[in-house]
Amino acid sequence: MSSSLSGSDGLPMSSPVDEVVRDLGHALDALGVGWYLFGAQAAFIRGARRMTADVDVTVLPGTVTTHEIVSRLAGDFELRVPDQDGFVARTRVVPLVHRATTMPVDLVLGGPGLEEHFLSRCESLTMGGRSVRVPVAEDLVLMKLIAGRPHDLDDAAALVRAGAELSEVEPMVEAVAEGLGEDDVRRALEEVKRRVG
Repeated sequence: MSSSLSGSDGLPMSSPVDEVVRDLGHALDALGVGWYLFGAQAAFIRGARRMTADVDVTVLPGTVTTHEIVSRLAGDFELRVPDQDGFVARTRVVPLVHRATTMPVDLVLGGPGLEEHFLSRCESLTMGGRSVRVPVAEDLVLMKLIAGRPHDLDDAAALVRAGAELSEVEPMVEAVAEGLGEDDVRRALEEVKRRVG
């Protein structure tokens, strides 16, 4: 599956998202870290057709430091916040902008647990002529349920309509609800079920 277009010369023409993902991939692969595309761009690939002008990736840094990641990305990306160290420590998000396209990128620093689980189940899909790891549809639904914002629930419902199996999502929802000790994710699941009938 590819989001590339063809130009008048018949050669692939990259979209801005393709360019961002290509440059992220070059840098992150060179560092040897695990990473995957998530958020609206991944949901779009999986069948949710809401367009956004940003890119979200999760990185499992292992022993690679945040400073090393930011330094490797510095050629093609710049930070969107001046207090990188304080902001990243509080949020585990490195907010970037891609210099060539001016597209915002949120690079989420993942860790053991759910993010590792999502990465282990990712599939490699073709995007802009390169292989990109994208979570399976059911894991994207779970991510959207955890986020719980109205547009996330719209995306979750669209993913279910496109073929994500709620029967596979339900046990994960229960595990997350138990782990967090709250029912928000269960309520989000019921709302998505209502929307898809």
